[in-house]
Amino acid sequence: MTKKIPLAGVIGSPVAHSKSPRLHTHWLKTYGLPGHYIPMDVRHDDLKDALRMLPKLGFVGLNVTIPHKETVLGLADLVSDRAALIGAANTLIFRQDGKIHADNTDGYGFLENLKTGAPGWQAKVGPAVVIGAGGAARAVITALIEAGVPEIRLTNRTRNRADALRSEFGPKVVVQDWVQAEQMLDGAALLVNTSSLGMAGGPDFKLSLDQLPSSAVVTDIVYTPLRTTLLQRAEARGCVTVDGLGMLLHQAVPGFERWFGKRPEVTEDTRAVVLAE
Repeated sequence: MTKKIPLAGVIGSPVAHSKSPRLHTHWLKTYGLPGHYIPMDVRHDDLKDALRMLPKLGFVGLNVTIPHKETVLGLADLVSDRAALIGAANTLIFRQDGKIHADNTDGYGFLENLKTGAPGWQAKVGPAVVIGAGGAARAVITALIEAGVPEIRLTNRTRNRADALRSEFGPKVVVQDWVQAEQMLDGAALLVNTSSLGMAGGPDFKLSLDQLPSSAVVTDIVYTPLRTTLLQRAEARGCVTVDGLGMLLHQAVPGFERWFGKRPEVTEDTRAVVLAE
């Protein structure tokens, strides 16, 4: 009767839009586990105090979203190599010794989604084209390099951001100007959109796919809408396409396992629950 019920949650500002509470609550119910997962809107100025107080209230960890993913690295006691390389954390573990461990599971989620949605894809087959140079791109590039992709062709509407990533990740990353981005698609085995292009309410993804081989795999980390313009156009060319929802689902697996002691499975039921209005 004295054992505490483990608590976890997602911390950000704003946070009401997050699908994580629905996802983790579904897993808790599915596996009959004690625990709760709570969305918490915490301002930047209150972040440090919140992170030190929450473990005392029974929290075993957190997911972290905008705008705190970079800030928490400086507040954590331990930072994983992946989180340090990406420069952001999306998962915190509150350890029993009182220390906060920061990790980033976005790259893991990306690769697991890709393997599930395109089981025939192999990292060493050919170059990957990455659109965008923000935080998501850093996680994707890290994962692709670790997986063994021979070359990563990177482009971004603001070139200096892409150049900065190339300087960090080394010669496997080749930068192309945005106005010449279509040339990068020639011979590509994988195309990844990590930008907000194509997101509901935002600018459309207008890059021509004329030079993209029909054998390429195309994935979009945007999942609102689920079938983006990019995925529709790629599918029309005969490409295998992978939507972005699976990345959200798979990146949540390691955190749930650490917090609640059970490794959850990403199933069709999981997708249906998260997509439900």
